[in-house]
Amino acid sequence: MSERLPPISALRALEAAARLLNFTEAARELNVTQSAISHQVRHLEDIWGLKLFDRRARQLALTRNGQALAPVVGRFLDRMAVTLEALRNESEREPLRVNMLQSFAVKWLTPRLKRFHEAYPDLDVWISTSEDFMSFRKQQVDVAIRLGDGDYPGLHTTFLLREYVFPVCTPEFVERHGRPSTPRELLKYPLLLRLGEPAHPNWEHWFTKVGIAGVVLTEGPRFPDTNMALQAAMDGQGVALARSAHVGDDLAAGRLIKLFDTHLRSSVSYYLVCPEGTENFPKIMAFREWMLAEAERAQSQYDRLTSSAAEE
Repeated sequence: MSERLPPISALRALEAAARLLNFTEAARELNVTQSAISHQVRHLEDIWGLKLFDRRARQLALTRNGQALAPVVGRFLDRMAVTLEALRNESEREPLRVNMLQSFAVKWLTPRLKRFHEAYPDLDVWISTSEDFMSFRKQQVDVAIRLGDGDYPGLHTTFLLREYVFPVCTPEFVERHGRPSTPRELLKYPLLLRLGEPAHPNWEHWFTKVGIAGVVLTEGPRFPDTNMALQAAMDGQGVALARSAHVGDDLAAGRLIKLFDTHLRSSVSYYLVCPEGTENFPKIMAFREWMLAEAERAQSQYDRLTSSAAEE
Protein backbone atom coordinates (compact mmCIF):
# COMPACT_ATOMS: atom_id res chain seq x y z
CA MET A 1 0.00 0.00 0.00
CA SER A 2 1.33 3.43 -0.93
CA GLU A 3 2.15 5.70 2.03
CA ARG A 4 2.28 9.46 2.01
CA LEU A 5 5.92 10.49 2.42
CA PRO A 6 6.50 12.98 5.28
CA PRO A 7 8.78 16.03 4.99
CA ILE A 8 12.41 15.66 6.08
CA SER A 9 11.90 18.32 8.78
CA ALA A 10 9.31 16.11 10.43
CA LEU A 11 11.61 13.08 10.33
CA ARG A 12 14.43 15.10 11.89
CA ALA A 13 12.05 16.23 14.63
CA LEU A 14 11.07 12.62 15.35
CA GLU A 15 14.68 11.42 15.42
CA ALA A 16 15.80 14.16 17.82
CA ALA A 17 12.75 13.87 20.10
CA ALA A 18 13.03 10.07 20.24
CA ARG A 19 16.74 10.24 21.07
CA LEU A 20 16.43 13.00 23.70
CA LEU A 21 12.91 12.20 24.97
CA ASN A 22 12.37 15.92 25.36
CA PHE A 23 10.73 18.28 22.88
CA THR A 24 12.50 21.33 24.32
CA GLU A 25 15.97 19.80 24.00
CA ALA A 26 15.15 18.54 20.51
CA ALA A 27 14.06 22.05 19.53
CA ARG A 28 17.30 23.50 20.91
CA GLU A 29 19.39 20.98 18.96
CA LEU A 30 17.54 21.68 15.69
CA ASN A 31 17.38 25.45 16.32
CA VAL A 32 13.59 25.64 16.13
CA THR A 33 10.85 26.28 18.65
CA GLN A 34 9.42 23.66 20.98
CA SER A 35 6.01 24.12 19.39
CA ALA A 36 7.53 23.41 15.97
CA ILE A 37 8.84 20.04 17.21
CA SER A 38 5.47 19.18 18.73
CA HIS A 39 3.69 20.20 15.51
CA GLN A 40 6.02 18.11 13.33
CA VAL A 41 5.56 15.02 15.51
CA ARG A 42 1.77 15.40 15.47
CA HIS A 43 1.97 15.82 11.69
CA LEU A 44 3.72 12.44 11.45
CA GLU A 45 1.15 10.85 13.73
CA ASP A 46 -1.63 12.20 11.50
CA ILE A 47 0.07 11.03 8.28
CA TRP A 48 0.80 7.54 9.57
CA GLY A 49 -2.27 7.17 11.80
CA LEU A 50 -0.04 6.03 14.66
CA LYS A 51 0.63 7.43 18.10
CA LEU A 52 4.40 7.87 18.52
CA PHE A 53 4.78 9.40 21.99
CA ASP A 54 3.02 9.22 25.34
CA ARG A 55 2.91 12.80 26.57
CA ARG A 56 2.81 12.89 30.35
CA ALA A 57 3.42 15.65 32.84
CA ARG A 58 7.14 16.51 32.67
CA GLN A 59 7.78 13.18 30.97
CA LEU A 60 7.93 11.99 27.37
CA ALA A 61 8.01 8.33 26.39
CA LEU A 62 7.99 6.50 23.09
CA THR A 63 5.05 4.23 22.36
CA ARG A 64 5.66 0.81 20.86
CA ASN A 65 5.05 2.41 17.46
CA GLY A 66 7.64 5.09 18.19
CA GLN A 67 10.18 2.54 19.41
CA ALA A 68 9.83 0.65 16.12
CA LEU A 69 9.93 3.66 13.80
CA ALA A 70 12.54 5.95 15.44
CA PRO A 71 15.58 3.70 14.69
CA VAL A 72 14.45 3.29 11.07
CA VAL A 73 14.18 7.06 10.68
CA GLY A 74 17.59 7.59 12.33
CA ARG A 75 19.31 5.12 9.99
CA PHE A 76 17.61 6.71 6.98
CA LEU A 77 18.82 10.20 7.95
CA ASP A 78 22.35 8.94 8.62
CA ARG A 79 22.54 7.12 5.30
CA MET A 80 21.12 10.05 3.35
CA ALA A 81 23.55 12.52 4.96
CA VAL A 82 26.58 10.31 4.24
CA THR A 83 25.50 9.72 0.64
CA LEU A 84 24.78 13.40 -0.04
CA GLU A 85 28.13 14.46 1.36
CA ALA A 86 29.97 11.88 -0.74
CA LEU A 87 28.16 12.96 -3.91
CA ARG A 88 28.83 16.67 -3.28
CA ASN A 89 32.54 16.01 -2.80
CA GLU A 90 32.94 13.38 -5.52
CA SER A 91 34.90 15.66 -7.85
CA GLU A 92 37.20 17.02 -5.13
CA ARG A 93 40.20 15.43 -3.42
CA GLU A 94 38.54 14.32 -0.23
CA PRO A 95 40.31 12.41 2.54
CA LEU A 96 39.19 8.99 3.68
CA ARG A 97 38.24 9.40 7.33
CA VAL A 98 38.78 6.24 9.34
CA ASN A 99 37.89 5.69 13.01
CA MET A 100 39.19 2.83 15.15
CA LEU A 101 40.48 1.83 18.57
CA GLN A 102 43.63 3.71 19.51
CA SER A 103 45.52 0.48 20.21
CA PHE A 104 44.73 -0.88 16.74
CA ALA A 105 45.73 2.40 15.11
CA VAL A 106 49.09 2.51 16.90
CA LYS A 107 50.13 -1.14 16.76
CA TRP A 108 48.57 -2.37 13.51
CA LEU A 109 47.43 0.25 10.99
CA THR A 110 49.98 3.05 11.30
CA PRO A 111 53.05 0.86 10.60
CA ARG A 112 51.34 -0.35 7.39
CA LEU A 113 50.02 2.97 6.06
CA LYS A 114 53.13 3.63 3.97
CA ARG A 115 52.11 0.76 1.70
CA PHE A 116 48.64 2.25 1.27
CA HIS A 117 50.05 5.64 0.34
CA GLU A 118 52.33 4.00 -2.20
CA ALA A 119 49.39 2.17 -3.77
CA TYR A 120 47.00 5.15 -3.64
CA PRO A 121 49.07 8.36 -3.68
CA ASP A 122 46.03 10.54 -4.42
CA LEU A 123 44.03 9.35 -1.40
CA ASP A 124 44.76 10.83 2.03
CA VAL A 125 43.79 8.86 5.14
CA TRP A 126 42.68 10.78 8.22
CA ILE A 127 42.68 8.64 11.36
CA SER A 128 40.60 9.30 14.46
CA THR A 129 40.30 7.04 17.50
CA SER A 130 37.55 6.25 19.97
CA GLU A 131 36.74 3.41 22.33
CA ASP A 132 32.97 3.58 21.79
CA PHE A 133 31.00 3.17 18.62
CA MET A 134 30.29 6.47 16.92
CA SER A 135 27.75 8.08 14.59
CA PHE A 136 29.08 8.23 11.03
CA ARG A 137 26.96 11.29 10.31
CA LYS A 138 27.78 13.34 13.42
CA GLN A 139 31.49 12.55 13.55
CA GLN A 140 32.06 12.77 9.79
CA VAL A 141 33.61 9.32 9.44
CA ASP A 142 33.67 7.24 6.25
CA VAL A 143 34.87 3.91 7.61
CA ALA A 144 35.34 2.39 11.06
CA ILE A 145 37.32 -0.61 12.25
CA ARG A 146 35.78 -2.23 15.27
CA LEU A 147 36.47 -5.16 17.58
CA GLY A 148 33.22 -7.04 18.11
CA ASP A 149 30.93 -9.87 17.06
CA GLY A 150 30.14 -8.48 13.60
CA ASP A 151 26.52 -7.59 14.39
CA TYR A 152 26.20 -3.96 13.28
CA PRO A 153 22.62 -3.26 12.08
CA GLY A 154 22.37 -0.73 9.27
CA LEU A 155 26.06 -1.01 8.42
CA HIS A 156 27.95 -2.86 5.69
CA THR A 157 30.33 -5.23 7.50
CA THR A 158 33.56 -6.88 6.30
CA PHE A 159 35.44 -9.41 8.43
CA LEU A 160 39.16 -8.58 8.75
CA LEU A 161 41.03 -10.48 11.45
CA ARG A 162 40.56 -13.16 14.05
CA GLU A 163 42.07 -12.34 17.43
CA TYR A 164 44.03 -14.53 19.84
CA VAL A 165 45.51 -13.70 23.23
CA PHE A 166 48.64 -15.13 24.85
CA PRO A 167 51.44 -14.10 27.30
CA VAL A 168 54.46 -12.21 25.97
CA CYS A 169 57.56 -10.54 27.38
CA THR A 170 60.94 -9.37 26.14
CA PRO A 171 63.94 -11.68 25.71
CA GLU A 172 65.78 -9.50 28.26
CA PHE A 173 63.04 -10.15 30.82
CA VAL A 174 63.50 -13.91 30.35
CA GLU A 175 67.26 -13.53 30.76
CA ARG A 176 66.77 -11.76 34.11
CA HIS A 177 63.92 -13.85 35.54
CA GLY A 178 64.15 -17.15 33.70
CA ARG A 179 61.50 -18.66 31.46
CA PRO A 180 58.49 -20.25 33.21
CA SER A 181 58.33 -23.95 32.39
CA THR A 182 54.58 -24.28 33.03
CA PRO A 183 51.61 -21.90 32.97
CA ARG A 184 51.16 -22.33 36.73
CA GLU A 185 54.72 -21.14 37.30
CA LEU A 186 53.77 -17.95 35.46
CA LEU A 187 51.70 -16.95 38.52
CA LYS A 188 54.99 -16.20 40.31
CA TYR A 189 55.95 -13.57 37.71
CA PRO A 190 54.87 -9.91 37.57
CA LEU A 191 51.75 -9.96 35.39
CA LEU A 192 50.60 -6.72 33.81
CA LEU A 193 46.85 -6.27 34.29
CA ARG A 194 44.07 -4.15 32.83
CA LEU A 195 41.79 -1.88 34.79
CA GLY A 196 38.14 -2.91 34.68
CA GLU A 197 36.71 -5.80 32.71
CA PRO A 198 37.82 -5.78 29.05
CA ALA A 199 35.45 -7.11 26.39
CA HIS A 200 38.08 -9.55 25.15
CA PRO A 201 39.56 -12.46 27.16
CA ASN A 202 41.67 -11.56 30.20
CA TRP A 203 44.28 -13.35 32.30
CA GLU A 204 41.66 -15.36 34.19
CA HIS A 205 40.25 -16.66 30.90
CA TRP A 206 43.71 -17.62 29.64
CA PHE A 207 44.59 -19.52 32.82
CA THR A 208 41.27 -21.38 32.58
CA LYS A 209 42.13 -22.28 28.98
CA VAL A 210 45.41 -23.91 30.09
CA GLY A 211 43.65 -25.86 32.85
CA ILE A 212 44.14 -23.59 35.86
CA ALA A 213 40.64 -22.59 36.89
CA GLY A 214 39.69 -20.16 39.64
CA VAL A 215 42.62 -17.76 39.22
CA VAL A 216 41.82 -14.29 40.59
CA LEU A 217 44.59 -11.73 40.14
CA THR A 218 44.51 -8.95 42.72
CA GLU A 219 48.12 -7.79 42.83
CA GLY A 220 50.24 -6.14 40.19
CA PRO A 221 50.31 -2.97 38.10
CA ARG A 222 47.14 -2.14 36.17
CA PHE A 223 46.73 -0.14 32.98
CA PRO A 224 43.70 1.45 31.31
CA ASP A 225 44.22 -0.33 27.98
CA THR A 226 46.13 -3.21 26.45
CA ASN A 227 48.41 -0.89 24.52
CA MET A 228 49.85 0.59 27.74
CA ALA A 229 50.23 -2.86 29.28
CA LEU A 230 52.07 -4.01 26.17
CA GLN A 231 54.38 -1.00 26.30
CA ALA A 232 55.19 -1.85 29.91
CA ALA A 233 56.10 -5.36 28.79
CA MET A 234 58.32 -3.88 26.05
CA ASP A 235 60.07 -1.90 28.81
CA GLY A 236 60.76 -5.13 30.70
CA GLN A 237 58.32 -4.51 33.55
CA GLY A 238 56.58 -7.87 33.35
CA VAL A 239 54.46 -10.24 31.28
CA ALA A 240 51.52 -8.89 29.27
CA LEU A 241 48.56 -10.74 27.83
CA ALA A 242 48.93 -9.70 24.20
CA ARG A 243 46.41 -9.53 21.39
CA SER A 244 47.69 -11.14 18.20
CA ALA A 245 46.91 -8.10 16.01
CA HIS A 246 49.12 -5.96 18.24
CA VAL A 247 52.29 -8.03 18.43
CA GLY A 248 52.81 -9.80 15.10
CA ASP A 249 55.56 -7.41 14.00
CA ASP A 250 57.22 -7.43 17.44
CA LEU A 251 57.26 -11.24 17.52
CA ALA A 252 58.70 -11.40 14.00
CA ALA A 253 61.43 -8.89 14.89
CA GLY A 254 62.30 -10.66 18.14
CA ARG A 255 61.37 -7.70 20.34
CA LEU A 256 58.84 -9.90 22.14
CA ILE A 257 58.59 -13.64 22.67
CA LYS A 258 55.52 -15.83 23.12
CA LEU A 259 55.99 -17.77 26.35
CA PHE A 260 53.72 -20.75 25.63
CA ASP A 261 52.25 -22.42 22.58
CA THR A 262 48.75 -22.17 24.00
CA HIS A 263 46.71 -19.23 22.85
CA LEU A 264 43.07 -18.37 23.48
CA ARG A 265 40.78 -17.41 20.63
CA SER A 266 38.86 -14.28 21.51
CA SER A 267 35.08 -14.08 21.24
CA VAL A 268 35.50 -10.88 19.20
CA SER A 269 37.21 -10.12 15.89
CA TYR A 270 38.11 -7.07 13.83
CA TYR A 271 35.59 -5.81 11.29
CA LEU A 272 35.56 -2.95 8.79
CA VAL A 273 32.18 -1.20 8.77
CA CYS A 274 30.62 1.65 6.81
CA PRO A 275 27.06 2.90 6.25
CA GLU A 276 25.02 0.74 3.88
CA GLY A 277 25.03 2.25 0.42
CA THR A 278 28.57 3.65 0.71
CA GLU A 279 30.51 0.39 0.48
CA ASN A 280 30.99 0.77 -3.29
CA PHE A 281 32.27 4.36 -3.20
CA PRO A 282 35.70 4.24 -4.90
CA LYS A 283 37.76 5.42 -1.93
CA ILE A 284 36.01 3.02 0.46
CA MET A 285 36.38 0.10 -1.96
CA ALA A 286 40.08 0.86 -2.33
CA PHE A 287 40.67 0.98 1.41
CA ARG A 288 38.60 -2.15 2.06
CA GLU A 289 40.48 -4.22 -0.56
CA TRP A 290 43.82 -3.00 0.76
CA MET A 291 42.82 -3.78 4.35
CA LEU A 292 41.74 -7.30 3.37
CA ALA A 293 45.10 -7.93 1.71
CA GLU A 294 46.99 -6.58 4.74
CA ALA A 295 44.85 -8.63 7.12
CA GLU A 296 45.58 -11.80 5.15
CA ARG A 297 49.29 -10.98 5.24
CA ALA A 298 49.16 -10.39 9.01
CA GLN A 299 47.23 -13.62 9.62
CA SER A 300 49.74 -15.61 7.58
CA GLN A 301 52.58 -14.04 9.54
CA TYR A 302 50.95 -14.96 12.83
CA ASP A 303 50.25 -18.54 11.67
CA ARG A 304 53.93 -18.94 10.81
CA LEU A 305 55.07 -17.59 14.17
CA THR A 306 52.81 -19.62 16.39
CA SER A 307 53.50 -23.30 16.86
CA SER A 308 49.91 -24.22 17.78
CA ALA A 309 47.00 -24.49 15.40
CA ALA A 310 44.29 -21.85 15.63
CA GLU A 311 41.46 -22.90 17.91
CA GLU A 312 38.25 -23.45 15.98
